[in-house]
Amino acid sequence: MAKALFHPAWIPEPVDPSVERLKRVRVVAGAVAAFGVYTFVQHRFDTEEILANVLTAAAVLLFVTPLTVGVMLCVWRRTGTVRQLRRPLLGSLKLLLLFIGMAVAAVLLMQLATAVGGAVLVPLGFVALWLIGVVAHGAVQLSGNHFGSAAVHRCLPPLLATVTTWLMAVPDLITGDLHGLSLRMGIVFVLGAPVTVTAIAVLEMNRLRRHYGIRLRAHPATLPVLRPVTYPPQTPYLPPQGTPFPPGNPYGRGPYGG
Repeated sequence: MAKALFHPAWIPEPVDPSVERLKRVRVVAGAVAAFGVYTFVQHRFDTEEILANVLTAAAVLLFVTPLTVGVMLCVWRRTGTVRQLRRPLLGSLKLLLLFIGMAVAAVLLMQLATAVGGAVLVPLGFVALWLIGVVAHGAVQLSGNHFGSAAVHRCLPPLLATVTTWLMAVPDLITGDLHGLSLRMGIVFVLGAPVTVTAIAVLEMNRLRRHYGIRLRAHPATLPVLRPVTYPPQTPYLPPQGTPFPPGNPYGRGPYGG
């Protein structure tokens, strides 16, 4: 269900297996840096804090994604029109609102089930867990294309991922909230995700620029039309057929008595 909802057919397929691997590394590295450090150091998994972080991330996504895309539209208007991008932009906005709505609903249901308890806990908890599973699977589906923004511009997903992770870290940097960790580990925890995601996003955009001529500042309509890399099927090896010797006894005497 999550794949049908969050990876519709209009989202372009990856053009390069190497770029796709970089996307997966970006997602895994960001998740490990964001949650793994705290869980490993504190030796516990705080469910309430995770749910609060989900709500914060939803609010950041709702604010940052349209703002970042709006800035890039102003840049692209120098070489093209916004009207050409209306269809993929509307599709990306629908995916963003659907994902945020489901994430917020899952968190609110989980909090309501915990607060009410009793006989209502089981059905509400089941629905909340099901929604959380759909949202988690949807996050994996959306991680590479960042809500279908790859249909607008191939460089938008790494850019949006970078901006989002940095804005998630800004409140902790400003307030000095190190989540109960020491200064050194707190800095690693707060800056680990944005620094890691930024480094991999730069590699991703650099590869798109060098190998495919895709530049972030170029209007999408001016970029080359890319097709996914396909490799021709390999012909299976067949051993030589038949006998390599001429008819007759290969060990018999030759015409010269050899």
